[in-house]
Amino acid sequence: MTDTPIERSLFEAPPMGEQERMVEAILFASAEPVTLAELVKRMPHGCDPAEALVTLRRRYEGRGVHIQRVGDAYAFRTAPELGHLMHKETAEQRKLSRAAIETLAIVAYHQPVTRAEIEEIRGVAVSRGTVDQLLELDWIRLGRRRMTPGRPVTFVVTEHFLDHFGLESARDLPGLKELRAAGLLDNRPLPGALGTPSEEDEPTTGQSELFED
Repeated sequence: MTDTPIERSLFEAPPMGEQERMVEAILFASAEPVTLAELVKRMPHGCDPAEALVTLRRRYEGRGVHIQRVGDAYAFRTAPELGHLMHKETAEQRKLSRAAIETLAIVAYHQPVTRAEIEEIRGVAVSRGTVDQLLELDWIRLGRRRMTPGRPVTFVVTEHFLDHFGLESARDLPGLKELRAAGLLDNRPLPGALGTPSEEDEPTTGQSELFED
């Protein structure tokens, strides 16, 4: 009889308060956003990290840090209005070419999109170097292949891209007016559906703000 409570406790989920502490600890210690599936794997059997996250996110509302959804994952992030306190005076600037900026914008607003579709929107060919640069920076990644002749691969933006700009999903992308007001784009028109065709393929200045660390 004395063994029954002990055996039952091995299969019972911890109290919700304890589950919240577990989620909090996992997110705090992780360098990358953590998905619900990963939380389920790490936590004891029977835990409900989704419910724990709802309460935990509410607890952090209005604090210096909050729990932000990034795609299908979650992470601790500094409150947006306090972000200026984290800026360093010395920042490395990495400039992208005009072609890379246009390609990134097209992928973000038209994903999933193939190379041929990018070229159709831009009105010019997309060099392999441009795509490779965006892949190396982890701004875009390979998506599913299209079920069309040749089964071309598609491109989508990454969670790193969403995380960098504080977006839950690509649906939260700002409009062109907001991008220009924030200094992320200059006043020249973007190509295709985002503006008019551009034939520039050389590096330009004034775009480094988009890729500062």
